[in-house]
Amino acid sequence: MTDHAINHDIAALLPRLRRFARTLVYHREDADDLVQAAIERALARSGQWEPGTRLDSWMFRIIKNAWIDEVRSRMRRDRLFAPEEAGEHVGDGYAEAHQQRMAIEKAVSMLSDEHRMVVALVLVDGMPYKEAAEVLEIPMGTLTSRLVRARAALQELLSDQARTVK
Repeated sequence: MTDHAINHDIAALLPRLRRFARTLVYHREDADDLVQAAIERALARSGQWEPGTRLDSWMFRIIKNAWIDEVRSRMRRDRLFAPEEAGEHVGDGYAEAHQQRMAIEKAVSMLSDEHRMVVALVLVDGMPYKEAAEVLEIPMGTLTSRLVRARAALQELLSDQARTVK
C-alpha cells in the first residue's frame, strides 16, 4: 500500500479514533492530542502495518498504547472537571439530556482504564468482541469478563448518582 493510500485510510478513521480517545480521556483537547500522537506513531511506523490486516484495529491498539504511556508518565491522576462547553445550555430543554450524558461520562471516567477501554471499543464503537480482544491484546474470555464487570460497575455508579440527586 502506498503512503498516500494509508494516509487516506487513516484520515477516514479519524471520527472513530477521536471517539475512542474521547472515551478514554474525556477532554476534547487531550483526546485530540492522543489521536495526533497515535497518528504520528502510525505514520512513522507505517511499514510495520501488514496490508490485508485491519487498519482500524492497528490504530486502536496504537491509541491504547499511547494512552498507557501517557498515564504512566503523569505524576498525578487527572480529575474529571466539566469542560467549559458543558455549561452552554444551562436552563433550556437540552439541560436534562446533557446532565444525563455528563452523569454517564462521569461514571465511565470512574472505571479502571481496563474497563474504560473495553467499554469504549465494544459499547461505544460497536466493535465485535473478537476484534476488541485483538486490539487490547487479551483473550476473548478476559474481554467478556471485563465487559460484564464494567457494565455492573456502571450500573452501580449510575444508580448511586441517581440516589444522591434525589
